[in-house]
Amino acid sequence: AQDEAGYDNLCHLVSKAHLDRPLELEPHVQLGDLEGHTDGLIALTGASEGGVTDLLANGQQDAAETLLDRLTSLFPGRLYIELARRGNASEEAAEDALVDLAYARDLPLVATNPANFAERYMHSAHDAMLCIAGSTHIEAEDRPRSNAEAWVKTAPLMQESFADLPEATANTLVIARRCAYAPPYRKPILPSLAGDLEGEAKMLAEDARKGLEARLEPYGELSEEERKVYLDRLDFEVGVINQMGFPGYFLIVADFIKWAKDHDIPVGPGRGSGAGSLVAWALTITDLDPIRLGLLFERFLNPERVSMPDFDIDFCETRRGEVIRYVQQKYGHDHVAQIITFGKLKARAVLRDTGRILQMSYGHVDRLCKMVPNHPTDPWTLPRALNGAADFRREYDNDNEVKRLVDLAMQLEGFPRNSSTHAAGVVIGDRPLAQLVPLYRDPRSEMPVTQYDMKNVESSGLVKFDFLGLKTLSVLHKAVKLLEKRGVTIDLGALAWDDPAVFQLLKSGNTVGVFQLESEGMRRTLTAVKPTNFGDIIALVSLYRPGPMDNIPLFGKRKAGEVEIEYPHPKLEGILSETYGIFVYQEQVMQAAQILAGYSLGDADLLRRAMGKKNQAEMDKQRARFIEGCKEVSDIDPKKASELFDLIDKFAGYGFNKSHAAAYALLAYQTAWLKAHYPEEFYAASMCFDMH
Repeated sequence: AQDEAGYDNLCHLVSKAHLDRPLELEPHVQLGDLEGHTDGLIALTGASEGGVTDLLANGQQDAAETLLDRLTSLFPGRLYIELARRGNASEEAAEDALVDLAYARDLPLVATNPANFAERYMHSAHDAMLCIAGSTHIEAEDRPRSNAEAWVKTAPLMQESFADLPEATANTLVIARRCAYAPPYRKPILPSLAGDLEGEAKMLAEDARKGLEARLEPYGELSEEERKVYLDRLDFEVGVINQMGFPGYFLIVADFIKWAKDHDIPVGPGRGSGAGSLVAWALTITDLDPIRLGLLFERFLNPERVSMPDFDIDFCETRRGEVIRYVQQKYGHDHVAQIITFGKLKARAVLRDTGRILQMSYGHVDRLCKMVPNHPTDPWTLPRALNGAADFRREYDNDNEVKRLVDLAMQLEGFPRNSSTHAAGVVIGDRPLAQLVPLYRDPRSEMPVTQYDMKNVESSGLVKFDFLGLKTLSVLHKAVKLLEKRGVTIDLGALAWDDPAVFQLLKSGNTVGVFQLESEGMRRTLTAVKPTNFGDIIALVSLYRPGPMDNIPLFGKRKAGEVEIEYPHPKLEGILSETYGIFVYQEQVMQAAQILAGYSLGDADLLRRAMGKKNQAEMDKQRARFIEGCKEVSDIDPKKASELFDLIDKFAGYGFNKSHAAAYALLAYQTAWLKAHYPEEFYAASMCFDMH
């Protein structure tokens, strides 16, 4: 593609090649498909894979000329006759005729060396990759083999190969210069439910205000002061959302969630930082009152840092697909797609694949794999294992077969192994998506899939919506339906959060089947800590993770009154009292910076992010600002302020998102409530969705 029109046409043609074909055929387009879609595109006739070369190699001169004439008319001034010299019989047989046709028709020649790998030494690795892809082995006689010459050759080598046709190599630079176009970074592109941004902003403000009134109705008579807290927060959030240009995003999410609820499809109370938004609660995107729970909007959408909001929505596992189909029907099937992901060959996997194609025994390879440390949050590569895993290194040094395996596997490690579809991500556009990105068809899905991964999809202007399936919602829904059959009507959303039977169940550790609380370690934690309120559930969901779980014993002792509650500074009591003086949530880190040093919550979120990234220059800058703010706002001396900064920094590294924890604590409470009051229906529903 040499310009925007060419890029658009390329996206269209590549998408058509994948989508408009029977699955048993390779992706392709017919010549007729090119009509009207070649502007801005440069074409090569193809080496042995091209029709012109193939026809000439088979002695069909007239047919080759007819095809060449057709291509010339489709790509006027943009067609090159391709020559490759890689020892291929068809290319050698056709070369003289190709050169003659180029001169006779005044078409430029271009020299190529179709490549499958970057460097010459990668030939054996590519050959191995073909074996992995074809589920065969290196010694097989009838398998596809890698061409040793199919690498990206240097300019001197290509000039030497085509010394008799210097213009063919010179034209490679001409084409490169003509194809200097790069697709632009696009701002988010979304369909509009109100015509334009102004209409969306107005609709959001009206829907949010109306929704908030409906949400507050069950609270009864609120004082003017209490109402003002909600209305001021709503106005602030709506203002930020509209200023950032994202009202359409909220309206789209609210629309498909409303459709799901109207069709009796269970939707989660929230997931991620989005549960901190009052607008989201008002629009019924979430089911948690963020003011009642002390959740922060700025953790979700920071006024100081424009970034796309990101709602992750949990749906009933068995009916999630219905919601996605609704979105397709509403916005158009060609306006909606899933997102590709690429699986890479990681250390253990590449050892297994390579061992298989080398026909090594499974037991031997499996034993080697287990010598490579497996830490998902800190993955080990094979070179790291050779340097850091003594048993693995010993096998490598003392066994030539193992050395061959590992050396070959290291060449393949990190390469893409397969493509698949993102488990939850769906993009929605205001136009056919093939106008923005290339698409392909995953044989396991009815929806088209982007050929760009998440990062590149977003830079192309597409916005991701996460439709996740959560089994717990299916269990809750099933249990409620079973109860209805015997005349018991339950509204899980209206449950009081102080039911003694629920907390007795939690204290006993009888929580098998209870969302987030059923692991053996968590059951021990529940019996030790003995939660007595909903806030304790939120805290335990947050603390029960590597790192922060070290604070669980202290949390329990302070709660029980066995250890005195201490606060790093008296001004922090208001935000740390719910967690007995311990930093548990990211939101507490933000509030501490606000209270002690006068940060806005937006700036405090930037501080939290900086602490997580550990950029020394940024940390020095933030430390100086924090110390100065502590002096001005709280009259704290620099030494104490620096100590507080270090303390907050320590906790910021593993603080949990309270909004997410609160949403999942609510599901934990609801499942515990059903188990405590209606165990038969709860167990029956659970077994419908989990047979193990």
